[in-house]
Amino acid sequence: MTKIAIVLGSIRDGRVSPQVGEWVKEIGNKRENVEFEIVDLKEFEMPLFYKRFSEYDGTEKEYENLKRLSEITQNVDGFVFITPEYNHGLTSVMKNYFDLFYAEFNNKAAGIVSYGSSMGARAGEQVRNILAELQVADVRQQVSLSLFADFEGFVNFKPLDIQEGGLETMLDQVVAWTDALAHLRK
Repeated sequence: MTKIAIVLGSIRDGRVSPQVGEWVKEIGNKRENVEFEIVDLKEFEMPLFYKRFSEYDGTEKEYENLKRLSEITQNVDGFVFITPEYNHGLTSVMKNYFDLFYAEFNNKAAGIVSYGSSMGARAGEQVRNILAELQVADVRQQVSLSLFADFEGFVNFKPLDIQEGGLETMLDQVVAWTDALAHLRK
């Protein structure tokens, strides 16, 4: 069975990424032979990047959390990254996650769901640039959510009906590319 991680890219109090992630999971799990699971970066208490996880020796206090996140990242076949846009860019926790790991990401596919006052467009583009370096094939279709149109009062996620079609297309592309890259992950 194909496993896709839905990575929540915000750890702030009052964040809306869990609502968006649940929406992606609900629609994603309508597919056969694919399992979507939410990976909440807030649960891992990642330290600021000062070396890749592969350079840890196991004695560091944060090692167990990072080991668990490394295993999750390694054992999924693809990703959907949920990224808000903060100050015209992706969140520091997302960048930290990408910097801590490398081989765990290689030869997988990913889709991006971004949100913000400018629909998270700049954060989404930054994620694409980073994914290229991590050898992750990002799909063309991106879901871009507006804080003004897809959220009530900026906090309650109520996507416009049109967003579901874009999400369906993106998920279809992620699953297809994930399957196409399977032979490279063996």
